[in-house]
This record gives sequence, C-alpha cells and structure tokens, in this order.
Amino acid sequence: QVQLVESGGGLVQPGGSLKLSCEASGFSLNAFQVGWFRQAPGKEREGVSCISASGSRTFFAESVKGRFTISRDNAKNTVYLQMSNLEPEDTAVYYCATVLLVTTTQCVGPKSWGKGTLVTVSS
Repeated sequence: QVQLVESGGGLVQPGGSLKLSCEASGFSLNAFQVGWFRQAPGKEREGVSCISASGSRTFFAESVKGRFTISRDNAKNTVYLQMSNLEPEDTAVYYCATVLLVTTTQCVGPKSWGKGTLVTVSS
C-alpha cells in the first residue's frame, strides 16, 4: 500500500506561480529522499528538483534554478514544489518519486512513482 499522489497542477500564465504537492500514503515519507520529475510532450522524463530526507540537501535542474524551490513537511507526509516565474517550457506532467541519492548535482534512482499532475504554462 505504497502510494504517492501529486496535486496542484493547472493552467497558469507565463510569469505566474504554482505550488505542487506530493503526499504519501501507506508509508512514512520522512525516511525517504524525494524528487520531482517532469515529462513534456515528445521529451524524456527529467529530474527537476530533489530533496534529502532531512531537507539539508537539494538538487535543481539548471533550467529551474532560481525559480523553483523544494520543501517538505514530514509531519504531513508531503513534499512541495513551489514554482515561480513559470515559462511555457515548464509545461509538462510533473511526477514525484522516492529516490536513492540526492546531491547538489544529481538525483538518481527514482522509485514509487505517482500518477502525475499536469502543469500548463500558456497565455
């Protein structure tokens, strides 16, 4: 009964903001490192941002640095992705997953994928 559920996606104009949530059920998320990934039409899934179990280490893709922040509330079994200054290129289905390794330069080993939430950035 391990499940991750993403929410918070929607339609937003360029320059706008959106906050995504990844909530776990069936297990304690506080023991896991978590990552946000996205897949745009015709493109491979890419790592966007990841956070260690304690929150002390984070990873951001170069394309989102300075615009996105990741945080977690272990008491709520939830990891958040705050997206600001959104660009059309950010349009994608966003997924969260537990991951094996988080450093400032890489995020590897995703498991336990959620079903995703669609973010559309368009005017």
